Amino acid sequence: MARLKMNIFHWHLVDDQGWRIEIKKYPMLTEIGSKRRSTQIGPMKWKSPVQSGEPHEGFYTQDEIREIVEYASERYITIVPEIEMPGHSTAAIAAYSWLGTLGDPIEVPIVFEVAKDVYDVSDPKVYRFLTDVLDEVMMLFPSEVIHIGGDEVKYDHWKNSESVRSFMAEKSLKTPADLQIYFTNSISRYLQSKGRRMMGWNEIMGHNLHDYQATADTETKEELAGETIIHFWKGDIELAENAANKGYQIVNSLHSFTYLDYDYGSISLKDAYLFEPVPEGLAPEFHDKIIGTGCQMWGEWIPTTGQMDFQVFPRIAAYAEVGWTMKENKDYSRFKMLLPNLLNIWEKQPVYFAPLEFADPE
Repeated sequence: MARLKMNIFHWHLVDDQGWRIEIKKYPMLTEIGSKRRSTQIGPMKWKSPVQSGEPHEGFYTQDEIREIVEYASERYITIVPEIEMPGHSTAAIAAYSWLGTLGDPIEVPIVFEVAKDVYDVSDPKVYRFLTDVLDEVMMLFPSEVIHIGGDEVKYDHWKNSESVRSFMAEKSLKTPADLQIYFTNSISRYLQSKGRRMMGWNEIMGHNLHDYQATADTETKEELAGETIIHFWKGDIELAENAANKGYQIVNSLHSFTYLDYDYGSISLKDAYLFEPVPEGLAPEFHDKIIGTGCQMWGEWIPTTGQMDFQVFPRIAAYAEVGWTMKENKDYSRFKMLLPNLLNIWEKQPVYFAPLEFADPE
């Protein structure tokens, strides 16, 4: 990253299938939440019935995190931690069942699917748990920005919860999207009280991005906190334009152009290089609202370090140019001509990058 002048490392530390950061106040998060008994594998990906049958576990201790933060800082890289809420929380709920809407014991999922449960945001104990976790996270990460996820919250869990429905009625919240924004704003206020700033995926605006959500559930009259950074990843680009028009700052990581776990047939090296974070047609006065881009390496289906290298390199070099090079100065032919200099360095490390003829089949 430092060689490519990439200055932000977005570290996704928790998800449904595993909790990966030590939280001293809640030791069961790692004693239980960091382990699963098997892992979904196979060529069919999310539809695959195949299981590894092998336990998978692991997490970063706070000492390890401090070491990584210091290492990054010495290279002028800021680490932005992501602690998912209120969805992608099954691993935490498996550790402490009272965090969820069901209240029943569940296991850390062994398949990659939308969560079996979400946080019961109507319960003050759950809010206290989340702020306790954030306190320890902020102690470890000096970043001004804290990412709270917010994506893929399956609203049926809230709709089926009597306590959540009562809470919504008490607060005059008409839809689950209203509830999510209400909750998200409360987290934003807490982070602001600590001198930090919230970032989240673009569902936190109430966007309907998924076919499992009813359209009526994503209608909202609540207004997301204005200081929020929107991490745009999915949906019509007009949603990003709408957010910019409302004054929100945006990191544009549109999945169909930036997800490194997608194969080269979906996003070639050239496709990566040609991505433009500023949406076509966005009024010039809002261009400065697009404050950056990202390239995400999601690891569900990446079984080895070598395969991860293959997915990431050399496309990461293209994304570095996307982030730092003005559109009028971009030249793919020049980029490709100079790329072998980087490949030679990577080969000596070694980094198991995709050959150019594979990464760019043209």
